[in-house]
Amino acid sequence: MTNYKKVLLQSCAVLALSSVAMSAGAWAEDAAPTQKKQAVADKTIDEIVVTGTSRARANLATPMSVSQMGEAKIARLSASSQADILRTIPAIKAEGGGGEVAANVFIKGLPSGGQYSFTPLEYDGIPVFSTFGLNSSAFDVYYKNDLGIERLEFVRGGVSNLFGAGSVAGIINYISKTGTDTPEGTMQLEWAEGGRFRGDFAASGPLGGQNSNTYYAISGYYRYDEGPLKTGLPTEGFQLRGNIKHDFADGSGSVTLYGQWVDDSVQFFLPFPLDGTTRARPTGNDGNTIMTLQTDAASGLSYQTPNGVYRTPISNGVLTRGGSFSAVLDKHMDNGWGLNAKMKYARYSHEFNLFLDGDGVVNLPETQAGFLAARGYDGYASASFTDATSGQALGSNDLLFANRLLDRNRPATDFTAEVNLTKDVSTDNFNHSFTLGGFFARAKADDQDVLTTYLGQFQSRPDMVNVVVTDNQGNDLTVSQNGLLNAGAGYGNSSNKATRYAGYLADQFENDRWVFDVGVRVEKMIGDIAKEGSSTYLANSDPSLAHDLQYVAYGNGAYTRGRVETTEWAVSVGALYRMSDNLSLYANGARGYFFPQIRSVSFNEFGQPASYKGEIISQAEVGLKYRDDRFAATVDGFWAKLSNRRNVDFVNDGQGGVTEQVFVQSTRTFGLEGTASYNITSALQVSGNVTLQNHKFTKFEGNDAYIGNEMRRQPKVMANAGLYYDDGTLDGSFYATYVGDNYANDSNTVKLNAYTIARLDAGYTFHVTGTQTARIGLSIFNLFNSEGITEGSPRQGSGQANAGDYFVGRPILPRRVFVRMTYKF
Repeated sequence: MTNYKKVLLQSCAVLALSSVAMSAGAWAEDAAPTQKKQAVADKTIDEIVVTGTSRARANLATPMSVSQMGEAKIARLSASSQADILRTIPAIKAEGGGGEVAANVFIKGLPSGGQYSFTPLEYDGIPVFSTFGLNSSAFDVYYKNDLGIERLEFVRGGVSNLFGAGSVAGIINYISKTGTDTPEGTMQLEWAEGGRFRGDFAASGPLGGQNSNTYYAISGYYRYDEGPLKTGLPTEGFQLRGNIKHDFADGSGSVTLYGQWVDDSVQFFLPFPLDGTTRARPTGNDGNTIMTLQTDAASGLSYQTPNGVYRTPISNGVLTRGGSFSAVLDKHMDNGWGLNAKMKYARYSHEFNLFLDGDGVVNLPETQAGFLAARGYDGYASASFTDATSGQALGSNDLLFANRLLDRNRPATDFTAEVNLTKDVSTDNFNHSFTLGGFFARAKADDQDVLTTYLGQFQSRPDMVNVVVTDNQGNDLTVSQNGLLNAGAGYGNSSNKATRYAGYLADQFENDRWVFDVGVRVEKMIGDIAKEGSSTYLANSDPSLAHDLQYVAYGNGAYTRGRVETTEWAVSVGALYRMSDNLSLYANGARGYFFPQIRSVSFNEFGQPASYKGEIISQAEVGLKYRDDRFAATVDGFWAKLSNRRNVDFVNDGQGGVTEQVFVQSTRTFGLEGTASYNITSALQVSGNVTLQNHKFTKFEGNDAYIGNEMRRQPKVMANAGLYYDDGTLDGSFYATYVGDNYANDSNTVKLNAYTIARLDAGYTFHVTGTQTARIGLSIFNLFNSEGITEGSPRQGSGQANAGDYFVGRPILPRRVFVRMTYKF
């Protein structure tokens, strides 16, 4: 990592933040380049929708919900994770309390444990990873945003969601910059309180001189961060991305090669015990407010296993090393024919190491006497509790917190390929664009999990605690050694593969007044599963050690293997009527599917996999779109029904381990959604959006009492509002995201109160020379330092208590100030 850091730090000596005017609504964002070899200049023309369509169309002429965001807004919204960007988009609830990766993304009306269960994450129309649920890693661990992003599109409804990886719930697609005849570049330096430094760069231009028809674009970052919550385990790493695009000399299309390499280690923050009454961060043994209980003191834990000494890799956090290569061909042929082909291969070594939110037995802070009683040591003559580092005895009133490390080794590979044949046909009444295509994906992901329990003090960045008890005969028994409380508390190992074959046919046709989308998709999924069994082994026969320090759970080499497969179909229709040049009425409906997560498949007593069938989603939407020179707005009503959802939860087994629970659920949702944007002056704009939804379970396997309950972590109200100013020299923005009340669990016994996250951003841009500019900017995340809770304790499931001295929950990240310096050339 050191050599890479030197190279990137030298490359990123001067940095910049884009000085393009920031728009706050879905109507005033950047558009795609309008012609070959022309630099992007016009930043205010109507959006061009390209995600999954064979014909680029303006938003006002698209019979689906579309949200777009240009590079300037993406750059200024970015603070830590994808959640900072996605939470501003209508229909999306995005939680970023875990830090830079594994953002929990919820789509209106759909039950989810978060992450990207229903929404493929794409870059340049190609999925980051083709299949969700081979393990539980989120797609954003593989790809990170940088200054090479031109815009973001979130498209839901309509035939666009039938193409590629497919999802009628929506597709999140980031579109990269490509080069033009005009060389340009951006460099940016970022500093934030709490020990954060980040350097970004992006550059593009022609290859081989002017009029070469070949262009390059490259971007990347290096980042070191000791916060936003101090654990002693920093976040550190880099990514490089680039593309080479060749435009055919006859103007008939292009071929583009994309590459990416990432080597990044990110710390991931989990829930921890908060004050049970206020749900604010509690006070620790040292008298200071506890910001997090995660600690570098746990990074040295090790113990003997049947396979040698195991040392926890917790200091790596969420580590991803590897890259991807992809190629895209876009060719327009004679007589209205066209060909579009995409392929991608990705290979990553990946770990997702995390601190859990308790030991799976008590899960809360304990007195020293309570610790002994809960573990059967209260009958001993005496006990000593000492700091594992200093050797000093703990104070008699010092509290303890037992927690677990869950180390996950998850290497993954993925191959995807897609081919579309398009045909434009004109009749007396309509212009048609037919698309016939196919999609293939082959993905493999391993998941080896090792669970370790440790004992620490109850304070920020806690030290480990040693415990020795003495019986009436004077014999000592070590209960916690160097903080290690339960060596090898749990073990799991699986290897899952998914093979997907899909074919689709669609027609997008329109005339002066009407626009129609009609399409159908058929797909087959094949899943191959291999799960290793585990056994308990005597790894250390020292009689002075407690049982949990002598015995470990580890793999026994016996595998259960199986194959599941199913075929599903989707159909989507959409219609739009242009009531005037400024107003459109649209409607769309779809019958679609999601394939159950392969990791959710269980085996019966005969070693045969359980039944496997698609999760069916039906949805409909009707709305209005309006736009004139100063005002733009949308309003729509929606309905969604999801049947036979196989929901997967990681829950405590009551003995200190973690097990997967799978419940089949069905849900129903309806609601209203609206967006509005008004240009008060050419430099001042106000905008916002709101989503109102009524949702409930209509089926809950194993517990009929939950039928009629609200879906967990889905609020009934979500809203965004902002005021934005940019005159080309001075710019400033204030915007806020509101998340309404919601429940932490399916039983609806634990309520999470509404919260608001406010952001402030301001900057000064000055001319340097020629077309070169520089900007100095200040950004404040969570301006009012709100302490909203995004989730309770998922590991406790519906059994989590709603009252008591402590409440286990994950707060939103605290206020943080960023300073950015930018140079554009």
